[in-house]
Amino acid sequence: MAMRSPSPAARIVRNPRVLGGEPIVEGTRVPVRSIVLVSRYAPDLDYVCRAFALPPQAIQAALQYYEENRAEIDRHIADNESDDS
Repeated sequence: MAMRSPSPAARIVRNPRVLGGEPIVEGTRVPVRSIVLVSRYAPDLDYVCRAFALPPQAIQAALQYYEENRAEIDRHIADNESDDS
């Protein structure tokens, strides 16, 4: 029986060609701000994972990034909301 290797830790990265360098989950175009907003309205981890088709480690990494960089992500949220007006 083959041993399953542990999944690598999810990382939050910046790519200037994706969302202008806004923090995203590595390998995706999912911004941390989107995960934060969904988790505010639906704090169930399984729901948030399904909403973004991401593993729990990625959601937890995004939420941890938010806790450590709250002002930055709140600014991205506010900027995005003002763009919708």
